[in-house]
Amino acid sequence: MSRHSSHKPTLLIVEDDRGLQSQLRWHFDQYETIIAENRQDAIAALRLHEASVIIQDLGLPPDEDGVEEGFKCVQDILRIAPASKIIVMTGKTGHEHAIKAVAMGAYDYYEKPVDPTTLDLIVQRAFHIHDLEEDNRRLAMSKQEPLDGLITNDPQMLKICRQLEKIAPTTVTCTLLGESGTGKEVMARAIHQLSPRREKRFVAINCAAVPENLIESELFGYEKGAFTGANKTTLGKVETANEGTLFLDEIGDMPLNLQSKLLRFLQERVIERVGGRTEMPVDVRVICATNKDLQKMVHEGSFREDLFYRICEMTVDIPPLRDRQGDKVLLARHFKTRFAKEHDQKISGFTPDAIAAIESYSWPGNIREMENKVKRAVIMADGKYITREDLGLAVAGELSLNLRHVRQEAEKGAILRALSMTDNNISAAAKLLGITRPTFYDLIKKYDMPIANSALNSEAD
Repeated sequence: MSRHSSHKPTLLIVEDDRGLQSQLRWHFDQYETIIAENRQDAIAALRLHEASVIIQDLGLPPDEDGVEEGFKCVQDILRIAPASKIIVMTGKTGHEHAIKAVAMGAYDYYEKPVDPTTLDLIVQRAFHIHDLEEDNRRLAMSKQEPLDGLITNDPQMLKICRQLEKIAPTTVTCTLLGESGTGKEVMARAIHQLSPRREKRFVAINCAAVPENLIESELFGYEKGAFTGANKTTLGKVETANEGTLFLDEIGDMPLNLQSKLLRFLQERVIERVGGRTEMPVDVRVICATNKDLQKMVHEGSFREDLFYRICEMTVDIPPLRDRQGDKVLLARHFKTRFAKEHDQKISGFTPDAIAAIESYSWPGNIREMENKVKRAVIMADGKYITREDLGLAVAGELSLNLRHVRQEAEKGAILRALSMTDNNISAAAKLLGITRPTFYDLIKKYDMPIANSALNSEAD
């Protein structure tokens, strides 16, 4: 719909015949009709008015007797607005050209002379189909984006989304745990957006990125003259986030001497600026995140136990990308669409070898690594499809979705885990797996498992 009219849908007519222009404009008065006489004007009008349906003559100047300029116009329109519906108009002898235009991506064609009633039906149907597709895209996106900015179809992640929805309206301090690049800040922002504080500020600070000697003044601010170079009183991140949300990323990297000051702020909700003597109350929702094992750090003495319990009133474990079912390709497609639009690249999708490589790669850098690889691939791709080479990924091993093969691999994995957990005691392992000892022996022999001999000797002893 045109951004200039809230009532009428926008119809772009690309036609150089002035008489036909007037006829079409008069007939389609139920639409906001925009007229363009050549390819350059058509592209400018499309960018300005965002028409969803275009009627375009294939014979455009300067090539009025040919169709090359018309074909170029179809390609340009679809590159800028791939969801738009183009109805090409052609003379009675241009049937073959019209079919070619449809093969290039045009929605339909119409042979002159113009019968307004027939053309009317084609245009109405084009608008209807465009609106249906738009609704479908919105619906599909809402299902894949259960929380603002979070793209997932993984059952585990969807469960976490429900958890965040319950946490968001409360004031509880929560900590997001997960590897680097798993989307902890995206989830923190989602909590903020779902909370009563959504209209106030979301302020993030990466505790690992700020030098140790500056982090206190960065967090709590400083008074004028507090140290050399402190020429004016400056608010810290905590004060800036007043009435909003403060996100402390990489909380595990916070220096031990500052942890006590953070604990005091969390307990009493007051701060003192560096060089100041006045206690100032602040009302801030705090969300923390880390890729470190905080419990281990507590035992080692590098993280305060009282602070640990204060920030972990509620914890959310975010799984790495390699453990999310179906999310690898889903995210790759999301980033492809986003970066293709950002960089004005006409990318239709991924080649089969690229899809297989995406699925088989372990993504140690998680979503951040995928984002970077797909962005690079969108820019470097030579054709309409991103290849495995564009992504810089190795050839995928055979990706088996054969149920028998998957079941066998799962059984072998379960047997190995059971033997490991029971220190190679077959009776205990069989009991753990809920099967009899003879069945366990059969499975060991069936899969010719190398660990079987040591386990059998252990059982015999």
